Amino acid sequence: MNIMDIYKRKSRWKLYLGMIGLLIISLSFWYTNNLVRKLAKEEENKVRIWSSALTFMQKNTSEDLDLDLISLIQNTNKTIPLMLVNDRGTIDDIRNFNIGEPSDTASIQVLQTYIKKNKVMLEEILNDLKASGNPPIVIESADNSGDKQYIYYKHSTLLNSLKYYPYIQFLLISAFILLAYIGFSSSRKAEQNRVWVGMAKETAHQLGTPISAIIAWIEHLKQFSPDEVTTEILYELRNDVSKLELVADRFSKIGAEPEFTKSNLYELLERSRQYMQRRAPRKVNFEFPNPQLTPIYANVNEHLLEWVFENLLRNSLDAMGGEGVISGNIYIENNFACIDLSDTGKGIPPSKFKTVFEPGYSTKLRGWGLGLSLAHRIINFYHKGKIFVKKSSPEGTVFTIKLPLVNG
Repeated sequence: MNIMDIYKRKSRWKLYLGMIGLLIISLSFWYTNNLVRKLAKEEENKVRIWSSALTFMQKNTSEDLDLDLISLIQNTNKTIPLMLVNDRGTIDDIRNFNIGEPSDTASIQVLQTYIKKNKVMLEEILNDLKASGNPPIVIESADNSGDKQYIYYKHSTLLNSLKYYPYIQFLLISAFILLAYIGFSSSRKAEQNRVWVGMAKETAHQLGTPISAIIAWIEHLKQFSPDEVTTEILYELRNDVSKLELVADRFSKIGAEPEFTKSNLYELLERSRQYMQRRAPRKVNFEFPNPQLTPIYANVNEHLLEWVFENLLRNSLDAMGGEGVISGNIYIENNFACIDLSDTGKGIPPSKFKTVFEPGYSTKLRGWGLGLSLAHRIINFYHKGKIFVKKSSPEGTVFTIKLPLVNG
């Protein structure tokens, strides 16, 4: 399977999972809100039943009136906070606020004493009830005098808790998903690191035998008194073999603790330029800073950092198709030494700025797609720096490397 297809499928799965998650959350909100509306209507009906019982008791004073039944109906409300207020604004009754009010079986005298004693607090609660938006239920007077009473109420604690349930559920599910993602991501990265380290060390080991053989053959050819052209070819071959030795050494250092030295970044960048320019097409121009400029230092492993430079330069050559300009620049920004490497290639889509550093990502038909992944590991993991795509367009791309600055 093409590696690009894998990343596209991965992106689609993330989109699908996100859409499913939003659907589940939306259904949860819809169901809970629908349930809240039904319960709110039920609570309103309970208040109306309570008011009807009170009205019936006021209008019927017959001895045959079953007061126990009326009292039972009124006392069934144990959860809905309500206040009974007359048209003069005086509080006549209070229920279920859990503020130390008398029980339902307390006498009228006890209730009135409590209301007088806590008048200021109860009036504040009444103002809150009026501002809550629930219209009061009106009770007409029993003697047709025109006097009225009003029942102000608010939803029960259970109903209010149910309103916030979807939000709490959303936060808990999100926290669980986040923790699970962090856990699985850390495990996956650790596994990837073990794979890359093992592969790098095995590659270094496998390169050792042919490199030694090639060196022996070069030394053997030198014994035949070659002409000037052949001598030059053997010299370049030995240089390339030395480079292979360096590559093997770099692979062997992946997973080991590298040695750091205080190095001039201008000199390191210049060495990489010289090596890559000799192997680049003639139509590619290199515009790099003078290595004699005032040094900018960082604690680096020179072999590994040069590897990063060469990977970026090689990618630039591939992106330009044998013609264009590769530029380098070094500067200081917020206690970091920054290296910009830019080209006039075909560019990278903004959606791929982070994906290019993932293992296996490549737009080329050949290669494993590990160059930028290893560069990211070398800069971020070993050097405690950053490497990222600074900007990109169809006219070219700029990669930036940031390393902790060391004063000269």
